Formats: sequence, structure tokens, C-alpha cells
Amino acid sequence: MRESAPIARALAAGVLATLVACPVVALGDAPVGSLTLPGRTAGSPVSLDKLRGQVVMLNFWASWCGPCREEFPLLDQMYKRYRAAGVTIVGVNVEPDSSDAEGFLAKTPVSFPIAFDRDSVASRMFKVEAMPSTVLIDRTGVVRWTHKGYKPGDESEYLDQIRALVREKSP
Repeated sequence: MRESAPIARALAAGVLATLVACPVVALGDAPVGSLTLPGRTAGSPVSLDKLRGQVVMLNFWASWCGPCREEFPLLDQMYKRYRAAGVTIVGVNVEPDSSDAEGFLAKTPVSFPIAFDRDSVASRMFKVEAMPSTVLIDRTGVVRWTHKGYKPGDESEYLDQIRALVREKSP
């Protein structure tokens, strides 16, 4: 039993270091720090730094999430309509194994970028507690709005928030 104590301490230190290295983002706080997640296509990571200057909607989802299946086609319509206005939607899958996510995407294809949060770095950073969860980031990189869950009609609020951020002057 004594041999496991150093291992447990090392694991606890590693978890603590991960949490300390990943600052939690607050609504209306300073700009989001650097975050890069693996993208769906090999060699195409999704980086918040590279999206600065755009209105960014992060939509955290999982393959087992029924409301996510309902919401995805609506998000794709929003992306197609508003990307020319400087809006990017990124679907952030939260599952450790992306094979189920790929099956989900085969049945529910979308044109917006997909990123994988296999180690929950982004989920911790944005305090994701429900599926789906949506985070809107303005052009300067500041989180301006969050939403937990999805029910029909929520997309109207998404659009109101997106339109308001698009109308704001660029930095």
C-alpha cells in the first residue's frame, strides 16, 4: 500500500498542474487565452488565436446527445448564412474517443469546422457542464454569452446574440 502513495501524489500533482495551466474563462472577462485543439482533418488544428477578429461560436457536443443531433443542422444553416459576415462556428466534440463522433458526423454532416477536446482542456476552460453548451466569443476574443442545453427555439436567441456581435465595430 505504501508504494502506491507516491504514485497517487504524482497523479494528483499532474491533475493539479493541468488545472492550473488551464485558466477558466469568465464571461466578459479578459480575452480568451491561447487554445488549439485537433481538427477533424489531420494537420488542421483549430486555434482560437487564428480566429481572432471573427465572432466565434463554440458548440460543445457529444455523439450520445439527442439535443445535439437536433441542433446541428440549425447551426450549419447559421454558419452558412453568417460566415461571410465574419462568424465562425466550431463544433467541439468532448468525447475521449472520436470514433463515435465520426459516426455522428456521417449521419449529420456539417460544413463548419469540428475540433476534438479529448482531454477536456477546452471543456474545463469554458466550464462546460451540459450537452450541448454554447459559448460566443467576440472579435476581440472575449466571451460574451454562454448557453447550456438546447431546446427548439433556442436558435432564435443564438441568432440575436450573433447579430449583435456582428454589428459591433471590428477592433
